[in-house]
Amino acid sequence: MNEPMWDPYDRNCPSRQVLDRIGDRWSVLVVGALAHGPLRFSALAKTVDGVSQKMLTQTLRGLERDGLVARTMYAQIPPRVDYELTESGISLAGPMLALEDWAKENMPSILSSRDAYDAEHAPKD
Repeated sequence: MNEPMWDPYDRNCPSRQVLDRIGDRWSVLVVGALAHGPLRFSALAKTVDGVSQKMLTQTLRGLERDGLVARTMYAQIPPRVDYELTESGISLAGPMLALEDWAKENMPSILSSRDAYDAEHAPKD
């Protein structure tokens, strides 16, 4: 039996949904944070500065649904929940961290380009 051909350039292809998920800024940051090991929700919220509780919850649920993050509940008082990358999530962490490194390495050039563009396109009095 032939494997289906995934074409993210086709709007009906499910691979596009996966790219939408992993290309989302919160997903990129959550996967990057979890690449260093399991974290509790509160630790993730502190690590991913600026994410709301609602967005972090939605992001974690989406990543869990796609099999990239595992949620483990511990029966203790108070209840404890850890999040960690699955095997698929770990395989995604490499490219995500490379993207993060690229962004950090290229920020001076990008900021310079923005300044030049803004100066050239500033409203004239």
